[in-house]
Amino acid sequence: MPPTTLHFFSSFFLLFITLPHHSNADVGTSSRYSPPYLPSGCYGTEATQFPSSNLFAAAGDGIWDNGAACGRQYLVRCISAEEPRTCIPDLSIQIKIVDYAASLVSPPSTAGTTMVLSDKAFGTIANASATVINIEFQQ
Repeated sequence: MPPTTLHFFSSFFLLFITLPHHSNADVGTSSRYSPPYLPSGCYGTEATQFPSSNLFAAAGDGIWDNGAACGRQYLVRCISAEEPRTCIPDLSIQIKIVDYAASLVSPPSTAGTTMVLSDKAFGTIANASATVINIEFQQ
């Protein structure tokens, strides 16, 4: 192998191994739910549980952690969906977990997802007509 080719490959390899990881986020799915939102599995009928932004969610079984998820904040972004161009690109939102998906007062658009976003949260990162999206989320 000529020295310039060897130098190129060794430089590329060095660059590759020194690049930082882009994300420590998890990947899952999300559906949406509509009012009524009370009572919730975390805070009962306390209306002050909801952030003023109305960006909140119910935790699915995978992140519920026997109620320890209550109050957790997550950065969430839509990464894909069955229907092309569903996600709003390059947009992340911060949500607060206020409920447990298995005990929602109003049914989610799709059962069994990682989290169920409020209508406002879902519509902020994806086309509101979708029923389920793939998400990246990080606490």
